[in-house]
Formats: sequence, C-alpha cells, structure tokens
Amino acid sequence: MIKEFKDFIAKGNVMDLAVGIIIGAAFTAIVSSLVGDLINPIIGLVLGGVDFTSMYVVLSGDVPAGVGLDAARDAGAAVFAYGAFITACINFLIIAFVVFMLVKAVNKLKTAAETEKQPAPEAPKGPSELDVLLEIRDALKK
Repeated sequence: MIKEFKDFIAKGNVMDLAVGIIIGAAFTAIVSSLVGDLINPIIGLVLGGVDFTSMYVVLSGDVPAGVGLDAARDAGAAVFAYGAFITACINFLIIAFVVFMLVKAVNKLKTAAETEKQPAPEAPKGPSELDVLLEIRDALKK
C-alpha cells in the first residue's frame, strides 16, 4: 500500500496539481491586493469616496455609527457585509479574466506546436520543366 501511494505521488499529474495550487494561492494574494489596494480606491474615487470593503448593514446588535466592518464584527453584531461581497466579485472577475487569457495563450501555443509538427501539404505535382520543354518541342515539330 505504501508503494502504491509513493507511485501515486510520484506521478506527474499530482505534482503538477500541487504546483498549481501553490501558484494559485500566491496569485490569489496578488489579485486580492490588486483589487483592495488599486481597483477599489479608484472605483471609490469615481463614486465619490465610497470604500466597498467597509460597506455593511447591521442586522442585529448595537453598533455606533461610522464604525468600520471589523469593529462591528468585534462588537458581536450580525452584519450584512455587502461591500466584502462586491470586493469578492471583483476578485473573481479579475481571476476569471486572467485565467481565460492564460488558457487562450496556452491553446494558441498548442495549436502553433501542432501546426509545426504536421508537414506542410505538398503542392500538387505538375509537369516538370523538362516535360514542358518536350511538349514545346513536339508542338514546334508539327
């Protein structure tokens, strides 16, 4: 059983999956920073200083006005954090777009590699230069 497990782990697919998960986690951190630190402030500026990450509605509990989302949660209030949801949606759209572009690029590379592997179709065989000259000679003899 241990040998089978070693064989399973040693397969390329499992290692590729592990690398993909690690890179995906790092990529998620980058996209989260991109959305939180660059995109949300720009959207907030366009919308008049609105910060999505701190938008919430108190469902139950007592929270003073103007308190941030983290402070409201720490106070034990039940909050409807729709701003965090908007941020998560923006994260998803950016990640989905980047993955789409990566898949598109990989497919383009695969298509180019397959095209290189296939030999170019040969041009249809026509008469050789010698055949044409012989035909001209025969036509001039007549």
